[in-house]
Amino acid sequence: MLSLAALVVFEHGRGHSLATQLASFGGRPRGADADAVVGAVTVFAVLIMLVAVTTVAAAAAYLTWLVRARQANSRSASPSPVAWAWLLPGVNLVAPVLLVDEVWRGSRPPLDRRPRWLALLGAWWLAWLTTLALVTVRLSLDSSAGDLTGIGLPELLSASVAALLCACTVRDVTRIQRSTYGARPRARLTGTVTHLPPPPTESAPLGNTG
Repeated sequence: MLSLAALVVFEHGRGHSLATQLASFGGRPRGADADAVVGAVTVFAVLIMLVAVTTVAAAAAYLTWLVRARQANSRSASPSPVAWAWLLPGVNLVAPVLLVDEVWRGSRPPLDRRPRWLALLGAWWLAWLTTLALVTVRLSLDSSAGDLTGIGLPELLSASVAALLCACTVRDVTRIQRSTYGARPRARLTGTVTHLPPPPTESAPLGNTG
């Protein structure tokens, strides 16, 4: 979110004028014209790379968590449904939220927390779909708007809300799984130690009758 915020700040402060300059140069400035925009173009390129790298890293971290959360409920759970749910076009508009809800229900949470969870889950997914819709509309209007990316404050605000709500769903599922499964290893260990046979008693040396 910080990298995206930095890109939005640059877009509002320099993006429109830079896009206008590049358009007037035909996209290939030379000589003095190139010197006038090379710094801004470099900053823009660095910000784009930062957004791309941090987005991929965040997506990888989230998918890794989701796979492990499913396997915490069932060790035989395959990671394939997670990949298909998020990467298959069309399916990724519905399947991910259903998958997260399945993980939550599989963690055996208290029944009275269901309404709160559904409200949180629905708010997160609505914010995420809103972000996708805003970005898609902006990209389609980018050429006519004369901006570099078209990403603005509405997209940043929607993405920030979606990220915050997503973090809340991760925290909720993780907390429930820790309370459900956290005591099991200790209980097993305690049971094992309790039922260990007593150590063998050393026999007295022969000839020593005390």
